[in-house]
Amino acid sequence: MFKWKRSLAVLATTTALVGSLAACGSSDKGATSTIAPTAAPTTKVSTEPVKLRIMWWGAQNRHDATLKALELYTKNNPNVTFEPEYSGMDGYLDKLSTQAAANNAPDVVQLDPGWTPDWAARKQLVELTPTVDVSKFDAKLMAGGQSGGKQYGIPLGSVAFGMIYDKAAMDKLSIKNPANGWNWDEYFALAKESKSKLPSGTYFTKDYGGNYFVYSAYQYAKGKGSVVSPDGKFNVDQATYLEWTKKFEELRKEGLVPPADVNASDKENDPKLDLMVSGKILVRYAFSNGYGTYDSLKKGAYALVTMPRASAPGGWLKPSMYLAVSANSKKQEEAKKFVNWFVNDNEAAKILGTVRGLPANKDVSALLQASFSDQDKVGLDLLRATEKDGQTWDSTSGWTNFIDKDWTLVGDQLTFGKITPQQAFDQLKSASKSYEK
Repeated sequence: MFKWKRSLAVLATTTALVGSLAACGSSDKGATSTIAPTAAPTTKVSTEPVKLRIMWWGAQNRHDATLKALELYTKNNPNVTFEPEYSGMDGYLDKLSTQAAANNAPDVVQLDPGWTPDWAARKQLVELTPTVDVSKFDAKLMAGGQSGGKQYGIPLGSVAFGMIYDKAAMDKLSIKNPANGWNWDEYFALAKESKSKLPSGTYFTKDYGGNYFVYSAYQYAKGKGSVVSPDGKFNVDQATYLEWTKKFEELRKEGLVPPADVNASDKENDPKLDLMVSGKILVRYAFSNGYGTYDSLKKGAYALVTMPRASAPGGWLKPSMYLAVSANSKKQEEAKKFVNWFVNDNEAAKILGTVRGLPANKDVSALLQASFSDQDKVGLDLLRATEKDGQTWDSTSGWTNFIDKDWTLVGDQLTFGKITPQQAFDQLKSASKSYEK
């Protein structure tokens, strides 16, 4: 996932689109792929000039690696050139949705796992198999890219949902480091223990009282299941939600999370606006593939740890993102051939490394692990620690706007003290009615 804060005001207007580019799909708990493993068919090499538009989000290291991979593809296929469009996560989906509404989406697009099932169900993507060989991919990672038994998105990596902390700062302040397997009681206790040691203007963690993803981990850990049930019903446990929001209400009062305006200014991975990089917080949520970016911003300062647990684990493994082809692309076959190369070619893998998580292709993943950097190994350690008993990532079709728009709006009101935890729960429950199946 794995930054997942985004505004979907534009996406809400695209639900009726059928011919354009087609963000939470059917549950993949215990899922098995309905797509039979196939080998990519032999195709004739085209010599006709082709320009493919491709769009992705990420940090600078992902941009650099992807551009180098595109150069290699053009070197091997001189008739194919690219028009890349890339940015950070903020505003990405709004821009893509606007392009889709105008039937002008890029040929190849990177999609968050939470968006992919909805877009496929609206017939805004094209089927990728058998042109794309999926025989080396884990069925659980494939499931989120499927709709109606067809494969519309190819997973680019596997990541673990956990936390990152400023080890250098915590050691300097004599604050105990968290350890894999810690629990939520220890998380909140450590926050309060740190109070007397925190310099003015420094806080223990971000204010996650209104954050969908961290709350989801808390509800999972409490054994209450996913926020949206596998059959598409509102499943926020009221007692658990009130417990969570009131705990952050306490942290707010004690000055252990940033003031609401500071909290809202956070921009992940930005050297100046990321609250952890700028030294304002010590702990935040993270994905296993994000460590390299943070380490590049402050060498050797950070460490990863599993998401806190309770009666059950809180963290999960998930596909990092999907690659798909737009239904309105006029170069669909060339685009699909490129996707097949991007996810299956060893030389491409050596360039791309783990900028999108541990590669989902099992053979490619094994190839890369032998030459992992120290940063890659840190991310892999979190992934392996989460694999032991971590939750299965869950997404339900049709709830993208609820997660990214309604929950965010309610969360902002909660953080700024405009509504009480009970009012926040009531608003979420009321908003959910238009999404339930």
